Amino acid sequence: MAESNRDLTLVTTLFILLQLCRIVSCSTSTLITKNLTIRDGDSLISEGEIFELGFFSPKNSTLRYVGIWFKNIEPRTIVWVANRETPLSDHNGALKIADDGNLVVVNGQNNTVWSTNVHPKLNNNVAVLLETGDLVLYSDSDRDTKYWESFNNPTDTFLPGMRVRVNPSMGENRAFIPWKSESDPSPGRYLMGIDPFGAIEIVIWEGETRKWRSGPWNSAIFTGVPDMFRVTNYIHGFKLSSPPDPDGSVFFTYVPSNKDDLLRFRIRFDGIVEQLMWNRDARNWTSLQVKPSKECEKYNRCGNYSVCNDSKDFDSGKCSCIFGFEPAYRNQWNKGNFSGGCKRRVSLNCSQSLFAKKEDGFRVLKGMKVPDFGSVVSINNSETCKDVCLRDCSCNAYEVVPGIGCMIWTRDLVDMEHFEYGGNNVNIRLAASEIDIFCNKEDNALLDIRKNRDYSVKSLSSLNEVLVEDQVDTPDLPTFSFNSVASATGDFSEENKLGQGGFGTVYKGQFSGGREMAVKRLSGKSKQGLEEFKNEILLIAKLQHRNLVRLLGCCIENDEKILIYEYMPNNSLDRFLFDESKRMSLEWRKRWDIIGGIARGLLYLHRDSRLKIIHRDLKASNILLDKEMKPKISDFGMARIFNYRQDQANTIRVVGT
Repeated sequence: MAESNRDLTLVTTLFILLQLCRIVSCSTSTLITKNLTIRDGDSLISEGEIFELGFFSPKNSTLRYVGIWFKNIEPRTIVWVANRETPLSDHNGALKIADDGNLVVVNGQNNTVWSTNVHPKLNNNVAVLLETGDLVLYSDSDRDTKYWESFNNPTDTFLPGMRVRVNPSMGENRAFIPWKSESDPSPGRYLMGIDPFGAIEIVIWEGETRKWRSGPWNSAIFTGVPDMFRVTNYIHGFKLSSPPDPDGSVFFTYVPSNKDDLLRFRIRFDGIVEQLMWNRDARNWTSLQVKPSKECEKYNRCGNYSVCNDSKDFDSGKCSCIFGFEPAYRNQWNKGNFSGGCKRRVSLNCSQSLFAKKEDGFRVLKGMKVPDFGSVVSINNSETCKDVCLRDCSCNAYEVVPGIGCMIWTRDLVDMEHFEYGGNNVNIRLAASEIDIFCNKEDNALLDIRKNRDYSVKSLSSLNEVLVEDQVDTPDLPTFSFNSVASATGDFSEENKLGQGGFGTVYKGQFSGGREMAVKRLSGKSKQGLEEFKNEILLIAKLQHRNLVRLLGCCIENDEKILIYEYMPNNSLDRFLFDESKRMSLEWRKRWDIIGGIARGLLYLHRDSRLKIIHRDLKASNILLDKEMKPKISDFGMARIFNYRQDQANTIRVVGT
């Protein structure tokens, strides 16, 4: 009797274990054959146990899918899904080799819900999960011929070892489609892939609309991703195969610098692509890169013929029209709606007449993400890239991009971004009259101040340098057209007004490339400030010290006399000292730093600069503060130059406050 009870207990235990094995994965395999099926609860393991294939349910869902994930990582990280559009509602599904040799997912009634849908030549096929995470279908007798592989049919994840096809004759390769949501693997509304036309680049689409692009591939990096200019992990990772396949295809691959690193690129359901690396110590995925992550990385954020600059505060405007262009819809632009972009101020001569007196010219923008839809053209020894652009009336810009060659843009210039580091130059085509304004080659470039001073100022050269006789080392001083200054300041709008003094009014302006500057405008009808204007040109343009405000340029047209300085986000020191709420932010350490900065600036003026200068109007309102609260002495309109050995002088008028 006791023997019989033991046998019954053993049978019962075995039965329970068998039932558990249908719920919890108890069967593992390294391949799928005609006689070996992967049922819900079983799994397929790669040889080195890096990846695992089986059935799973997303979080907050009971639906069943066949997928591939990293085997020993929790929470489970899915990298590929088979039946993403046809999930199973129960645990009766299976993955097997069908009679026609295809790999299929079937439901409990043996109906196919997903198939590799190829035409194998033989039916003795097997499916193997490789160490790279690639699920491969091939003949057991000819493993060199792959009938199908998951790497050629990806979902939302790009893994090292994958090859992404690039073939202009085949068009865009929209290879990766994200999940619809975190709990729904069905295809979402975004796509990520390769645009092979012109220069090759990665693009994220939402339907037919571009949402982000990487910038052209230059044989080493994607030029629109500035981090790649300095991060070696990128530079050594991406490769483009060579030579092409017989059909003209080449392939992008990614190889980690450390083969033991677990890396993946994934496009999320919200259209964001991220690069992640498994941190074995912290047991989590570390984000190495997220795109788009900044405002300016969003596709064509500022509209046509405009530049976006993320180093600027959003409230002050990240967008600016490139030189020679103005907002197409001024009222919308001033309200922060930049979608209308910019338009040319003056039509190109080429488009007006073949017999135009003056040829169109170019102005270079530096440190740029080059515009979209550029064409790579070949040039012969007798011409330049500039020549190619000039002879095509539809060409709006050109550049010889290292690693790519001559690129020209015959469509509207879109999706331009200015980088703090990296980037390329872009030569923007302008009408001859715009080039003349910029270079100040005409009579409006003359400074009419000879009769008021014991010196003369000659016509500005193409480099905009002010040549002042009898002065030492007069520096290059860029000049701006009045139209460009008016455009940058919103026609000197009240909302851009920073302050007003005896010299004139100061405005905030956003110039080409997104750079913010302070614009000091002398009233055209007033004689007041003329001497101060001359003094600023003579003195501050020569001074280079971190505690002195920098003069960046000037504008002299008709009766307009305008000085352009670096912009100081924190305004002047008096705004803090005499404001009860702001005064408390000036704790002693900060005050000490401000005092020290002012002292260093004065020491430079009195002793260390090549010109011995006395400011004569030093006060809190003339101490400007940058974004880090570093002080800079400003307003040299009343300053005096002393001889090297001179330590006193007489004044003939009352100055200062």
